[in-house]
Formats: sequence, structure tokens, C-alpha cells
Amino acid sequence: MMYEERGSTGTIVLAAVVGGLVGAGIALLTAPRSGRETREKLAETATDTKERVKGWASDTKTRLSETFSKAKEQLTERPGVSTAIEAGKRAMEEEKQRLSGS
Repeated sequence: MMYEERGSTGTIVLAAVVGGLVGAGIALLTAPRSGRETREKLAETATDTKERVKGWASDTKTRLSETFSKAKEQLTERPGVSTAIEAGKRAMEEEKQRLSGS
């Protein structure tokens, strides 16, 4: 359920960014300016958009990192989780050895 919500939010943000870029491009191309002014404005808009996207990406990376850290802390604090993780690691190693024929 949470994955779907994040996916939907990401899709909406991406659609908004793309829609904004398309709209800005159309507005710039239909504005009564010279070719040079239009190119300068397009370059300026592209630079601004690039910086915004970098900021959003950085913020998202930070939030995801914090979320994963909190989730990891919560999982390791629960009784039995560490034991289950270790048992899973041992089972994986045993299966790897069995499959490799050692």
C-alpha cells in the first residue's frame, strides 16, 4: 500500500514537472520576442528547472535515507528481529554451500 502511494506521488510530481516544462516551452516559443531573446529565456528556464530538480532529488534522497535509517532502527529494536536476521543469514550461507557442492 505504501509503495503504491509513493509511486503515485512520484508520478504526479514527474507529470507536473514535464507539464510545466512543456507549457513554459510553448509560452516562450509563442511570445513576441526575437530569436536571441527566446533562446536566452529558454536557457535561463532550463537552468532554473535543472536546479529545482537537483534540489528535489537531494531532498528526496535525504528523506529516503532518513526513512530507511529509522526503519532499520525500529526493526533491530524489536525483540527477535536480530535473531531472525541472523538465522536468515545462516540459512542463506548454508544454501549457498549446498548449491556450490562444498
